[in-house]
Amino acid sequence: MRKETQKLLVLSLLGLVSVNLAAQQKAKKDTIKSIDEVVVTALGIKRHDKSLGYVAEKVNSEEILKTQNNNWAQALEGKVAGLKIQTAGAGPLGSSLIKLRGDISMNPANNGALIVVDGVPLNSSTTGTGFSAYGAGSKADLPIDYGNNLNTINLDDIESMTILKGSTASALYGSRGAGGAIMITTKSGKNKKGKIQVSFNSYSSFDTVLKWPDYQYEYGQGTMTKDKNGNYYYSYGASADGVSTGGTSSAFGPKFDGQYYFQYDPTIEGQSKERQLWRPYKDNIKGFWKTGSTYSNNVALESSNENTSFRSSLTYLKNEWMMPNTGFDRLNAALSFDHKLNERLRVAFKFNYSKTKSDNLPATGYSNQSISYFMIFQNPNVDLAWYAPIWKKDKYQTEQVHPFSSFIDNPYLIAYEMLNSVDKNFITGSANLNYKVSKNFEISLRSGLEVNNEARAQKRPWNTANYLQGMYREQFIKQMDLNNDLLFTYKKSFNNIDLTASAGGNIRYTEVKMFDYTGEGLLKPGFYAMPNAISVISKYAAPNDKQINSTYGLVNLSYKNLVFLDLTARNDWSSTLPSAFRSYFYPSAATSVILSDIFKLSSNNLNLWKLRASWSKVGNDTDPYMLIKYFKNSDFTGSVESPSMYPNPDLKPEMLTNIEGGMDFSILKNRLNYSVTAYQNNNKNQIVRIPALLETGYSTRIINAGEVRNRGIEMTLNTFPIKNKNFSWSVNANWSMNRNKILSLPEEFHGEPYTMGSVGGVVYYNAVVGGSLGDMYGYGLMYSPDGQVIYGSDGLTAKPTEMKKIGNAYPKWRAGLQNEFRYKGFTISFSFDGQYKGMAYSQSHHKMTEQGKLKHTLVGRDNPGGLIVGQGVVQNPDGSFSPNTKGVLVSTYYADYWRRANVETNSFDTSFVKLRDARISYTFPKSITEQLKLSELTFALFGRNLWMWTKFPLFDPEAATLDNNQITPGVEMGQLPTARTVGVQLNAKF
Repeated sequence: MRKETQKLLVLSLLGLVSVNLAAQQKAKKDTIKSIDEVVVTALGIKRHDKSLGYVAEKVNSEEILKTQNNNWAQALEGKVAGLKIQTAGAGPLGSSLIKLRGDISMNPANNGALIVVDGVPLNSSTTGTGFSAYGAGSKADLPIDYGNNLNTINLDDIESMTILKGSTASALYGSRGAGGAIMITTKSGKNKKGKIQVSFNSYSSFDTVLKWPDYQYEYGQGTMTKDKNGNYYYSYGASADGVSTGGTSSAFGPKFDGQYYFQYDPTIEGQSKERQLWRPYKDNIKGFWKTGSTYSNNVALESSNENTSFRSSLTYLKNEWMMPNTGFDRLNAALSFDHKLNERLRVAFKFNYSKTKSDNLPATGYSNQSISYFMIFQNPNVDLAWYAPIWKKDKYQTEQVHPFSSFIDNPYLIAYEMLNSVDKNFITGSANLNYKVSKNFEISLRSGLEVNNEARAQKRPWNTANYLQGMYREQFIKQMDLNNDLLFTYKKSFNNIDLTASAGGNIRYTEVKMFDYTGEGLLKPGFYAMPNAISVISKYAAPNDKQINSTYGLVNLSYKNLVFLDLTARNDWSSTLPSAFRSYFYPSAATSVILSDIFKLSSNNLNLWKLRASWSKVGNDTDPYMLIKYFKNSDFTGSVESPSMYPNPDLKPEMLTNIEGGMDFSILKNRLNYSVTAYQNNNKNQIVRIPALLETGYSTRIINAGEVRNRGIEMTLNTFPIKNKNFSWSVNANWSMNRNKILSLPEEFHGEPYTMGSVGGVVYYNAVVGGSLGDMYGYGLMYSPDGQVIYGSDGLTAKPTEMKKIGNAYPKWRAGLQNEFRYKGFTISFSFDGQYKGMAYSQSHHKMTEQGKLKHTLVGRDNPGGLIVGQGVVQNPDGSFSPNTKGVLVSTYYADYWRRANVETNSFDTSFVKLRDARISYTFPKSITEQLKLSELTFALFGRNLWMWTKFPLFDPEAATLDNNQITPGVEMGQLPTARTVGVQLNAKF
């Protein structure tokens, strides 16, 4: 037993910052966790953080609930070193891609962290709609972010999270844990001392747009057309002033200077009878967006005694997003039961149900059906109210109001008629049986189930740019994931050595089915049902199942509680690999050494000095049905089509090797804690797709090739500068950097780049030996030897014939800083985070520059003749260079210099600093709560994304694109605005 002495107790956002309190009780009676905190590791095994040879950061529910995010993952942003939450900025449900320590694979689907809830791994993939983000002119649909399974986890039910960063920490999860894991433990009702407690948590929050592009409202619609007198003019349709200039989307027309022109008249749905004042409508984009709102109410009932714990919870959340007629409703129900039947047998059950329903979610991307597309094409002289009727007079559901171009759909039609609905029912559950055979030996059996049943629909009315006779589509997605674990554990102490040995097995079976029906054309406009379709394309569910059988073992050794050693081994048999390579084995080892205890250095000045190191290998398989040729459903009913990918019957598993080391310090009576970690990952035998020869009849084939190396450093600093009876100030900071290098590529490329993916046909993610994952390639400018831009004899930029590297989508480093002040019942906290460097291409910036919609396009408009001379040089016939003197029209200059294919001029530094969240709360004293018959009462004001500094010209530098189901960072392709949120919260316990 520990001596009754001054205890080292921990209070921290991340479970790392500690304070020194006087405690004259035994450790088991302490009400605050000690510095040797208990964390949840792989397979749900609880361990003391002191014994771990790898990083396991803990985040408690208090931190998660501070700012009441609709998505729990976004509450972690900036608070954990090496962790990045990537979303596509695609609406209220916002699928999240969680990465730990950067990319490890050339296959983007293999770079996310595994999410484990109460020991049950979740499928966090996103099921897309099958369309790319760039759809302009393609007569196709667009991606819709229906969210992934991570959205369904309820914040109010989370007790804590442990972030296992390296593959060593998550090696026991096999290939799914190669990118690290986030272990989520939900509340169970324990530690309520037999009393029944009722908790009520309610919040209301309101969203507005955080940042807008710099729109210009000095010049209106037009293309620098002049009248017979040589003056710039505007005319909606041909008029006495001249030919029509109202059919363009460009804003290179006349300056707003009090003049009058024939313009659009909404009352007659055509040219005005008299000339109207030429004026800007400065709210004609921002005015479309409204203040969004979210209301959430949670009620929980819980109780426990020494044998039984119980908790039930019900949450209802209603969201109305900033875009009109979008949002969702979500109902969450949770049940937890844990009972000790006798001294040997304990049973536990957890059940979580989520129902997410929406009548409409926004489409994202660059095409007619996206509200982003409208915002790009909206002209300064066009009143938003002109679109409000949606349908022309006496042409309801047959002809929309879009008076300036048939390619630009009415924004209210997009919001109220182009509907994207979803009805999702998601269930997770687990049953645990623990039998203690003897004092030293126990058996655990756990069965976990994940079921998703989702119905989607997309409605497209008549007279839209892509569907002249409308469209109706239904998707039905059924997904099931079953995990069964059996674990035998033996514990024994031998003199100074403590041993824990475990062995077990796992069977995981996954099945996904999607039924897809598309009604092309509607017989009767406005009536959405398959019988009303002109023709129906039916795609029935193809087989998509997978099974992995595994055995594993782990040994934990401790010598005098000073030196710790962990050894693990796992063998998988995957159904997606050929029989010759189906079985693959991988081990791990981790150690930690408490130097402060070994050398007896512990004192008030040095409280902990720990060294840790780990090494692991982790295997990875592939998707189902990659080994032999499988035909797939065709668009023609009753027929099939040959696959475009040539299968490979000899695929081998990928193999990731991880090595890391670090130190942890605690000094000054545990008022300052510092942790540093360095790591390296090498991923070999990557499973990649490469182009196939056309004569084979396939477009791609799948092979094993390539090696990628990841190196990085992470640092965390947590301290209490001030701590006394009435006032405390805690500071938590983290910093991380990751460097990625491609060491080898398939021999078939003969040194040429391997294109891992592209977005919009302009930005290419090319892998080059010596380069990095995330390298962005595209066309750019040409430069003279002294660095000046080269122009042609026509006054326009010289056009290169080869692409070049433009930048990298990932930053040089990321950092976060959290502060919390407590004074009696008041608590004030705020959190900053940011990144340095990184690059993102912006399609919106290209198009709005080409059309003269942004303020930087005002330069040169007042020049004589409307001409501008590009700053640079021209190449002379003898190879020398001389200054460029050729003037071109301003509209031509901007359209050329920032043309779509010029990735260089449309890509920008994504450095930023954000005030990520802030909160002020007051917990009422007992003198008040007792009168109200409450045990606790807290009122809070909170905010998220309250302020941002960045030079990125569009909505948000954390730009990414949703391309079908893939979130691709570094490209803005019709991004939707980011929300600034403020809210109020009330928490009461009875």
